Amino acid sequence: MLNLVYFAWVREAVGRDEERIERPAADVTIRALIATLAARGGGYAEAFAQPEKLRAALDQRFVPLDSPIREARELAIFPPVTGG
Repeated sequence: MLNLVYFAWVREAVGRDEERIERPAADVTIRALIATLAARGGGYAEAFAQPEKLRAALDQRFVPLDSPIREARELAIFPPVTGG
Protein backbone atom coordinates (compact mmCIF):
# COMPACT_ATOMS: atom_id res chain seq x y z
CA MET A 1 0.00 0.00 0.00
CA LEU A 2 1.02 3.59 -0.65
CA ASN A 3 -0.07 6.37 1.70
CA LEU A 4 -0.96 9.59 -0.15
CA VAL A 5 -0.82 12.79 1.89
CA TYR A 6 -2.32 16.03 0.59
CA PHE A 7 -1.55 19.58 1.74
CA ALA A 8 -2.99 23.09 1.35
CA TRP A 9 -5.33 23.65 -1.63
CA VAL A 10 -4.68 20.12 -2.89
CA ARG A 11 -6.18 18.78 0.36
CA GLU A 12 -9.10 21.20 0.10
CA ALA A 13 -9.92 20.22 -3.49
CA VAL A 14 -9.61 16.48 -2.86
CA GLY A 15 -11.56 16.74 0.39
CA ARG A 16 -9.24 14.64 2.54
CA ASP A 17 -5.87 14.84 4.27
CA GLU A 18 -4.68 11.42 3.15
CA GLU A 19 -5.66 8.08 1.70
CA ARG A 20 -4.16 4.66 1.10
CA ILE A 21 -4.04 3.13 -2.35
CA GLU A 22 -2.63 -0.03 -3.88
CA ARG A 23 1.03 0.55 -4.62
CA PRO A 24 1.52 1.11 -8.35
CA ALA A 25 4.25 -0.73 -10.25
CA ALA A 26 7.73 0.39 -9.19
CA ASP A 27 8.42 2.15 -12.50
CA VAL A 28 5.27 4.32 -12.38
CA THR A 29 6.21 7.97 -11.95
CA ILE A 30 4.59 10.46 -9.63
CA ARG A 31 3.42 12.40 -12.69
CA ALA A 32 1.68 9.28 -14.06
CA LEU A 33 0.02 8.61 -10.69
CA ILE A 34 -1.19 12.22 -10.56
CA ALA A 35 -2.78 11.73 -14.01
CA THR A 36 -4.52 8.61 -12.72
CA LEU A 37 -5.81 10.50 -9.70
CA ALA A 38 -7.03 13.39 -11.90
CA ALA A 39 -9.02 10.90 -13.97
CA ARG A 40 -11.17 10.21 -10.89
CA GLY A 41 -12.89 13.51 -11.66
CA GLY A 42 -14.42 15.99 -9.23
CA GLY A 43 -12.04 17.49 -6.71
CA TYR A 44 -9.25 15.19 -7.89
CA ALA A 45 -9.50 16.60 -11.42
CA GLU A 46 -9.41 20.11 -9.97
CA ALA A 47 -6.46 19.44 -7.66
CA PHE A 48 -4.34 17.67 -10.29
CA ALA A 49 -5.31 19.61 -13.44
CA GLN A 50 -1.97 21.42 -13.54
CA PRO A 51 0.74 19.08 -12.26
CA GLU A 52 3.43 21.65 -13.05
CA LYS A 53 2.07 23.63 -10.09
CA LEU A 54 2.64 20.73 -7.68
CA ARG A 55 5.57 19.48 -5.64
CA ALA A 56 6.09 16.01 -4.22
CA ALA A 57 8.00 14.14 -1.55
CA LEU A 58 8.56 10.40 -1.36
CA ASP A 59 9.10 9.19 2.19
CA GLN A 60 9.66 12.83 3.24
CA ARG A 61 12.31 13.60 0.59
CA PHE A 62 11.59 16.18 -2.09
CA VAL A 63 11.70 14.65 -5.57
CA PRO A 64 10.81 15.71 -9.14
CA LEU A 65 7.41 14.62 -10.46
CA ASP A 66 9.11 12.40 -13.03
CA SER A 67 10.60 10.25 -10.26
CA PRO A 68 9.44 6.63 -10.12
CA ILE A 69 7.55 5.70 -6.96
CA ARG A 70 9.56 2.48 -6.46
CA GLU A 71 9.15 1.09 -2.93
CA ALA A 72 8.11 4.34 -1.23
CA ARG A 73 5.62 4.05 1.60
CA GLU A 74 4.40 7.66 1.48
CA LEU A 75 3.85 10.21 -1.26
CA ALA A 76 3.08 13.77 -0.21
CA ILE A 77 1.63 16.15 -2.80
CA PHE A 78 1.49 19.89 -2.18
CA PRO A 79 1.73 23.30 -3.85
CA PRO A 80 5.06 25.11 -3.88
CA VAL A 81 6.04 26.56 -0.52
CA THR A 82 7.35 30.10 -0.29
CA GLY A 83 9.28 31.64 2.54
CA GLY A 84 8.91 35.07 3.96
